[in-house]
Amino acid sequence: MKTIVLLLLAAAVITITGSTGVAFAEEGASSGDSFKILGAGLAFGLAAFGAGIGLGQVGAAGLAVISENPALQSKVFIFVGMVESIAIYGIVMMFIILGQ
Repeated sequence: MKTIVLLLLAAAVITITGSTGVAFAEEGASSGDSFKILGAGLAFGLAAFGAGIGLGQVGAAGLAVISENPALQSKVFIFVGMVESIAIYGIVMMFIILGQ
């Protein structure tokens, strides 16, 4: 349901503004640079989106576990860190793409 609402909102913004937000290349700049920026944005954006969904699930389950047994708090932090590393991988890929 939330995905459908976000897609409809994105379609409305594109319809109202008449643009997808793609910047035009300057003189002398190749279209390959534009694709690099697009790829870097997608790499980080999708990684952050996935990490956000994962953190929501792991965080909710982790709080439930900690409320039942506070001794398991360190294990919950390990799982949260594993999910958060997905966003860090996205940032690293973004810098690798932009550095080429």
